[in-house]
Amino acid sequence: MTEALFLSSDEVAGLASPGEYVDAVRDAYRQVGDGAPAEPRTKLANDDPPGMFTTYAAVLPETGAMGGYMYSAGFGERDAWFMTPLFDAESGEPLALLDGASMNPFKTGAAGAVGVDALAREDATSLALIGSGAQARGQLKAAAAVRDLETVWVYSPTKESREEFAGELNKALDASVAAVASSAAAIEDADIVVTATNADEPVFDGDQLEPGSHVTAMGQYDPDKRELDHETIRRGTYVPDLRKRVTRDAGSFISALEAGVVTEDHVHAELGEVVAGVESGRTDEDEITIFDSGGTGIETTAAAYLLYEKAVEDGLGTPIDLSPASQALTGE
Repeated sequence: MTEALFLSSDEVAGLASPGEYVDAVRDAYRQVGDGAPAEPRTKLANDDPPGMFTTYAAVLPETGAMGGYMYSAGFGERDAWFMTPLFDAESGEPLALLDGASMNPFKTGAAGAVGVDALAREDATSLALIGSGAQARGQLKAAAAVRDLETVWVYSPTKESREEFAGELNKALDASVAAVASSAAAIEDADIVVTATNADEPVFDGDQLEPGSHVTAMGQYDPDKRELDHETIRRGTYVPDLRKRVTRDAGSFISALEAGVVTEDHVHAELGEVVAGVESGRTDEDEITIFDSGGTGIETTAAAYLLYEKAVEDGLGTPIDLSPASQALTGE
C-alpha cells in the first residue's frame, strides 16, 4: 500500500496567495518551455444529458510532480466537479488527490498572469476586464501580482454583476476598479485586456485595441466559440499555452485561420518557450501581444503541488491507501 492525502476544497482554500500561485505556475511553464511534457485537454462531449468530460496532464520534473485534471461539467446536475490526482515525478507514486474547485480560479488566473508578465509592457498600469465571475476575479488578482495596476475597468453584460464585482475588487486591490457600460469603454486606453467570459462571439472590436496593448483570453476552448475577433488575431503576436491545441480548440484562432486572415505560421511561440527564453516575447513597445489560455495540466499540476506542500506543512488532509498494480494484480 502507498499512503496519499485527500485534500478537500475547503482545506486548500486560502492556503496560497495569488503571487505564490503565479510563481509556481511561471516556473512550471519554464520547465515545459525547456522540454517537460504536457498535453492539451481531451474533451468528450455528451449529448443527452448535455455535458463535457475533460482531462489533461503534465509532468514537471524539477517540481517533482506530475498530474492534471479530470472534471465533469453539465450533465444532469448542471454543475462541475474538479478532481486533481497528483503523483511523484521521480518514483511515480501517488501523492495526493485534491478537490480542485477552490483552486480553479487561482491556478487559471496564475496562467493568465504569467502571460501578462511575459508579454505585456513592463510599465502597464491599466487593465480592462471583460467578465465578472469567479474566473474574472482570479485573473484580476493574479494580474495585480505581476503589474502595478492603477486603474481597472470592468464590463460584463449584467449591470448589477459588474458593479458588485467592481465594488468588491476596488476594496481588495490597491488599484481603482470601476464598472463601465460597454466593452469598448473598458478597452479604451487599456494597457492590458483580459477576457474571462462564456461568450460564443467576440467580446470587443480588435480595431479599438491600443498599440502596445496585451490581451489575455481565457474564456473559450471550443473550436466553434471565440472571444477574440479576426482583427485582434491578425494584429497580435499570438502565443498559446500549448501549440498542439491551436487547431484543436482555440476557437478564435481557428476562425481566423478558416477565414484566411492568418496561417498556422502566425503562431509565434508557446508561452513556456517565451518564459524559458527559448523564443522572444514582446520586441516592440507598440506591438500587440496575445496569450490564448485554454487551460492545461501545467498550471494545474504546479498549483496542486504548491497546495500539497502547504497542506503537509500545516498537517491538513485525510490519508488514503492506494494499492500498487503489482500488489493488486498478484494479490500479494
